[in-house]
Amino acid sequence: MKLYVKDILKKIKGNLIVGDTESLITSISIDTRTIQKGEVYLGIKGQNIDGNTLYKEALLKGAVGCILSHDTLVDLEFLKNKKVFIILVDNPLLALQEIASYKRSLLDIPVIAITGSVGKTSTKDMVSSVLETQYKVLKTEGNLNNHLGLPLTIMKYTDEDILVLEMGMNNLGEISLLSKIAKPTLSIITNIGTSHIGNLGSRENILKAKLEILDGMKEKVLIINNDNELLAKIKITGKLITYGIFNPSDYQATNLKYTDDYVSYKINILDKNEEIKVNIPSESFVLNSLCALSVGLYYNLDMAKIKKGIAKFKLTKERLEVEKINNITFIKDYYNASFDSMVSSLKYLKNLEGRKIAVLGDMLELGSFAEELHEKLGQHIYDNKVDILITVGAYSKYMAKALLKLGFNKNNIFTYSHNREAATKLLSLLKEDDKVLIKASHGMNFKEIYFLVKDGLKNI
Repeated sequence: MKLYVKDILKKIKGNLIVGDTESLITSISIDTRTIQKGEVYLGIKGQNIDGNTLYKEALLKGAVGCILSHDTLVDLEFLKNKKVFIILVDNPLLALQEIASYKRSLLDIPVIAITGSVGKTSTKDMVSSVLETQYKVLKTEGNLNNHLGLPLTIMKYTDEDILVLEMGMNNLGEISLLSKIAKPTLSIITNIGTSHIGNLGSRENILKAKLEILDGMKEKVLIINNDNELLAKIKITGKLITYGIFNPSDYQATNLKYTDDYVSYKINILDKNEEIKVNIPSESFVLNSLCALSVGLYYNLDMAKIKKGIAKFKLTKERLEVEKINNITFIKDYYNASFDSMVSSLKYLKNLEGRKIAVLGDMLELGSFAEELHEKLGQHIYDNKVDILITVGAYSKYMAKALLKLGFNKNNIFTYSHNREAATKLLSLLKEDDKVLIKASHGMNFKEIYFLVKDGLKNI
């Protein structure tokens, strides 16, 4: 499948001021620092830099052409004798979305869309890991799951068999846009939690926003986590596939057994009892694997390949990443945090042998719900048998407040305003065989705590 300038000009209402309509459009880049030879450069106006002004740099690095805002002052003398094209448009971002939507419409392949309040990325990676045992897969990389990242991912398509696209959102209407661009053939909702509740006001509105994933589907096929009480109630016009641990589901895990290194479970597939091993001993990753299994069976993979894909799954860095230093186990989960992911990580910590220390920071973007949800988390810290709590941040102190009400030993609670203080205290407490969870929203920069402690341990 080839896409030429002539194919997109009418779609984006663009004005070709330099170059040939037969020029080929493959991948699109918005970053002159990472642009590759042969890509098309798209100018995006940011808060600090207007990307439209960097088109010369992009061309010098090998871009075959540029799509720029119509008010860009283009240096025609600079372009003389260069075999490149320049298209001017009213809105480069809208142009990108329209090009990606058009390219997607030319593809006759499965497109899987994944959303949810938590676990989108790990589910996307595990689904891809299973599918890669039989197919060539193009998946969302990093956090490219929004109105900019999703079309950029589609534009990277070359000859893959399946697309696996993650969809994130902050407000109503955003996933609807992504779904209409991606036109999924199969959609997945991992859960409905409290992420972005400050913007949306209620979990019911979050559910409404997530269900927009169906908006771009011609034939609706949806896979859901049936253990989530809001998802378990939904009804759709189309095919609904369920997975779960606690609620009866199409694909249900039973007989869960945890070790420090993995969790295993049984599942009945076509009247045969199968055993699945997941190399992260966490209930959340059992659910992720059930989702991946559901997708694998939907695309007719045999169980041997599905098991292989689940077994070779690897986590994205800083997401429940485990590292041992001096016989102390650190669970680094500071890529981001929501109420639901905090609870999930605490459940993971509970299943490990040894003294359990939780170093927790603020969950951001909760708006007026912030105090309530931080205090509510205190109950989960208590229920999951944490021995020592260290908090950092204005809201995390409410976790400590809730713990004290529950009768937790006040001598094992430490609250701080700065990461360095928390790291110093943690270093003074650590003993061999401790299990330490470090988790907060990305903006809390909890990576700093880990590296301060790591450096401190090296000097002991």
